[in-house]
Amino acid sequence: MWRVFWVPRTRAEVPTRVPELKGWSDLRERESSVQIRPGDPILLAPDYRVDELTTLYFSSQPFAGHTPETKRNYATDLCLFFNFLWAHGELWTQATAVDLDDYRYWRQEATENPQRVGGAKWNRELAALSGLYTWAARPGNAFVAVNPVETRSLTLRSGAVAAVPVQRAKDYRSSNVHWLTPRAFRRWVDVGLRGRTRDGLPSAGWRGRLEARNVAFARLLYGSGLRRSEGASLLTFEVPELRLEGGRYLVGRVAAAVTRSKKPRTYYVPAEVVGQIESYVESARARAVRAAQAVGRYDQITEMRLVVRVTNGPRRIVHWCDRDGVRGRTELNAASVSERTTFYIEGGGGPEPLWLWLNEQGLPFLPHSWEGVFTAANDRCRTVLAGGRREHAAVRGVVEAPYLTPHGCRHSFALYMLVILHYLMDERFGLTPQERRDYRLLYGDAWGMVQMLLGHASRETTVEHYLAPVADLQLRSLLAIAPAAQAVPVAGSLDGVFARLAREAEGIQDIDDRMAAS
Repeated sequence: MWRVFWVPRTRAEVPTRVPELKGWSDLRERESSVQIRPGDPILLAPDYRVDELTTLYFSSQPFAGHTPETKRNYATDLCLFFNFLWAHGELWTQATAVDLDDYRYWRQEATENPQRVGGAKWNRELAALSGLYTWAARPGNAFVAVNPVETRSLTLRSGAVAAVPVQRAKDYRSSNVHWLTPRAFRRWVDVGLRGRTRDGLPSAGWRGRLEARNVAFARLLYGSGLRRSEGASLLTFEVPELRLEGGRYLVGRVAAAVTRSKKPRTYYVPAEVVGQIESYVESARARAVRAAQAVGRYDQITEMRLVVRVTNGPRRIVHWCDRDGVRGRTELNAASVSERTTFYIEGGGGPEPLWLWLNEQGLPFLPHSWEGVFTAANDRCRTVLAGGRREHAAVRGVVEAPYLTPHGCRHSFALYMLVILHYLMDERFGLTPQERRDYRLLYGDAWGMVQMLLGHASRETTVEHYLAPVADLQLRSLLAIAPAAQAVPVAGSLDGVFARLAREAEGIQDIDDRMAAS
């Protein structure tokens, strides 16, 4: 089968016991001379042949400009299609539109396929294929006789005309979207990340070496709405410090280079979450750094940029010096995810990473690795709370074992903020219909505020994808069961509202009242 490998970011050591590798100590320089960069994928065919054309494509634009996460996803998607073709005796350069139609049927509709995908996943795979074949078929390349991704013209609302793949799915809502109510999230954290039992007690034998890190990260995503890559690529000095009036929330800033829109964004995070992050930095993270320094692990890193100064102001500049003594400067807003992993600072025991989230070796814990943490937590919840079975809720919205992904935290944040904002407008402020209308004209409605918090350019994305379960519900009628107005609503005081939402809307996970009390 086709496999994907990744160009390492550290210099490869040539083993002396393998004579075939003699003379390849300058591999990094050879790769650099042909625009192969650290972090790029390399595809290996089933006959153990490195595919030269895809290697050339991966080093070209627009693929080279994709985020590391997109590169990882697209390379994996290409391998799936290549394996399908290989099983039918074809190479990817021989694919036709009929082959792609057959593949789409297999991925989405074939009953004999136990792992069919939804429209959103298929459209991502189609985007990966479209990028490759458009590059391979363009004038000057002509590496393929025909582009199997057929397109049709579509007139956009702006009047512009765009080419859209004919095979694009219309049912593009992701089938893996889940919303967790606040108490379901607390249950998921306690059991999945903190090793608690069904009764909420510490489990015998639980080894939570990374518990502080994992809990802090999950609560950051759930409490701020940050994307996985945005929260995962924070540097230590980017942890929010500025408190809003009242002290319950702190203000942070996401650098443009790590966002999907490539625009900077302000975000807000609960003060208690920042407190957990600071506790992690001072305890588990500090221990990992000291252990790495003790064994000289940081001394082996070749791509290290020692930060000597970070200027404040509208444009924060990171001044650094590399291993060869070369000095440089990078605007923080333009520092990519990969460049951020190279930033270190001179500490009391030697160099230490500025990357906030570290693994047990004291090295940067890369964004895609968080998927494994969430998967393990989901598996533990299913084992502890549902006896290992994949349950079907007897009551709509009520689940024994909550399920969550990093992006599910963002969806859940959107739902939580929508309810809170409606609660503040209707209960705490006690606005009359006229005052509510004036408020919307001045500041926008709750839906628009959630759109701003998520950083969406389109209101349609916020409503139809992130708030799909409640897009057609009257939240104001649901809030009729909310508790009496108080100075500041807390998650527990609105559990009844979220429980009713879970019963009346699709896709929202809540837990039984008896489980919440345990």
